[in-house]
Formats: sequence, C-alpha cells, structure tokens
Amino acid sequence: MKPSLTVAAFLAVALIPAPAVAHDSDAWRMRGADVSTLQRSLELGQRFYDVRGRRDNPYDILKQAGANYVRLRIWNDPASGYSNKAKVLEQARAAKARGMKLLIDFHYSDTWADPGKQYTPAAWEGHSLSQLEKDVYDYTYDVCTSLKKQGTTPDSVQIGNEINVGMLWPVGYVNNSDFGPLAKLLNAGYDATKACSRRTEVMVHTALAGNIGAAHWFYDGITAAGAKWDVTALSYYCMWHGTLDNLTTVIGDVTDRYGKPVVIAETAYPYTTENYDHLENIITSSAPCDGIPATPQGQAQEFAAVQSTARAAGAIGVFYWEPTWTGIDGNGWDTEDIENSGNAWENMATFDDSGRINPYVRWLR
Repeated sequence: MKPSLTVAAFLAVALIPAPAVAHDSDAWRMRGADVSTLQRSLELGQRFYDVRGRRDNPYDILKQAGANYVRLRIWNDPASGYSNKAKVLEQARAAKARGMKLLIDFHYSDTWADPGKQYTPAAWEGHSLSQLEKDVYDYTYDVCTSLKKQGTTPDSVQIGNEINVGMLWPVGYVNNSDFGPLAKLLNAGYDATKACSRRTEVMVHTALAGNIGAAHWFYDGITAAGAKWDVTALSYYCMWHGTLDNLTTVIGDVTDRYGKPVVIAETAYPYTTENYDHLENIITSSAPCDGIPATPQGQAQEFAAVQSTARAAGAIGVFYWEPTWTGIDGNGWDTEDIENSGNAWENMATFDDSGRINPYVRWLR
C-alpha cells in the first residue's frame, strides 16, 4: 500500500511558509531539479498534482516548492530518441516558458555516462584526440546555438557527466594521471560554449563529494593540464558519498583550492520502500542514512539537510535528481528498451505514484 497523506496534512503544509534563512540569496542561486524524463512521462499521460491535490503544470509545482532551475541531460543519438537534441530543444522551451533557468548536461554519449562508463557516441567511434576535440566543439556549439536561436540560451552547461576518470573513453580516459587528453576535450566544450554565449557558466562534474583525496587528484590534474571551467559540480548521495560533515569539508576545500563556486549537481532520497513497477528499486533500505526513514517526511528531512549543509559550506545550489520520474509504464531507464525496462528510481522521486508532490519537500530560498 503506497504511503499517503491526508488532505488536511497537505493543506496544513501548503500554508506553512518556508523558514527564513539568513543567507545571501544571490550566492544561493541554483535551486535545481533534473527532470530529464519528464517529457516522456507527460507524453505517456502522467498527471502531476500540487500539495492541495490539484492538477497543475509540473514546472509550476516545482517552482511553488522553491525550485528555479531545471537540468536536462543530452545524449548524442539515443536509441529511444528521448534526451536527443530535438527533444531537449522541445523540453527547454517548456521549462523556460514557465520561468525556469536551464542547465544542459552533456553526456557526450548515446546512453548513460557515469563513473563506471563513458561510451563514445557511435558516430565518433575510432576518432583520434584531435578529431574528438573537433567533435566536442562542433556538437556543443550546435546544441548551444540551437537553444539560443529559439530563445532558450542555457544558463549553464556541464561538459561531461560524472567524469571521475575522464570521458569519451578510451581516448579521454585518465591513464597514469595523464590529464592532458581530458583537458583538451574539456576546453573544446568550454570554448564552444563561450563562443555561443559568454554568460553561460561551464561546469565540470564528478561524483567525488565523498572523497577529498580523489577530488584533489582529479581537479588538481585538470588544473595542471590547463582545463578551463567556471563552476565545480559534485554529485552527493548520502548512501554512497558519506556524511554531511564530510560534505562540508569537501565543499569548503574545493571552493578555496580552485577559487570557483561549487554546486551539488545531483542528490536524492527515498520517500518509500514500495516498488511500483517490475524493476527492483536501487535503494531498498527503510532508513538508508543516519536513521532517517524512507518516508515523505524523511525524504524532505534529508534533502533539507543536504541543502543546509551545502549552503553553509559556501555552495551556490543543489539539484535534486529526477524528482518527476514516477513508475509510469513505458518510461524505463534503458534507451534501447524504454517501453519495458522499468524504473528503479521511482521511490526516490518527490512525486508519489499518483503524481502528487511530497508537500514536505522544499528547495531552500
């Protein structure tokens, strides 16, 4: 039986103002949500409801909860067609029309890119480093200028996704601490972005929030190799990346060490242990971190703690990863079988299985 809240509880929470926090609001400027699967969900008929149980536009519901930024991943030529250039352009229009800022997450792959895999797009297979530099530049510039022409210039971009040991493997893989090839690829993306829009901020994103030594190795390495970037982006999931005290240390350290602002580009927490499709959930524990339960209140508690910790440590924002990815049939994780592959993340969404937002969740203003 899925967890639920009474109408009275929803109304009560809706009428409670978010707590005042004495911080510089200009410094805390990225209150984000990665909604890359949202377009597919809407096309499949998923409906979304606000804290009062009223059907509404999901972007507006997220804004009411305090979000001001959306993050959209882009794959070069995914088998499903979703998260390709055409779909991202379409979704960018929808998000910008609701007043949201836009972060484009370049995976430079036809499928998922993360610490364990960074597959070169099929169209770029076998290319040399110099050719891949051109590929990255041309592709990044094309996507950015296409967004710009339709009036949705990205406010930020990521050159790569969770590139702990490089991207575009094997050419961009960091072998024997040689960061030279990776730095050239990063700079190709940076230069293309700035040629498109000088104001667009460029992030370099890793999942190294839990390991200060690994963060030093990576960011020292790309710095020494001449890489350019504007914002240091880190993934932080308490299940995998350690304590909030450690997160404080890492954020403060890398901010000072590299002289660039830090953003938590991904975080999430379960609101239930229930599974709403045939694929087992990634997180099944009833209390994954610090005894915080996998309940709507627990999800909100953990998200608030991550935000408060990041903000106090000097970060400029936090993005919740896939808050709208419910278990609706047909929106699976596998780009080659999106219809049947299922979703192992639906218990981490901030919208429940009926499409109603968790009323306790807030993006701190």
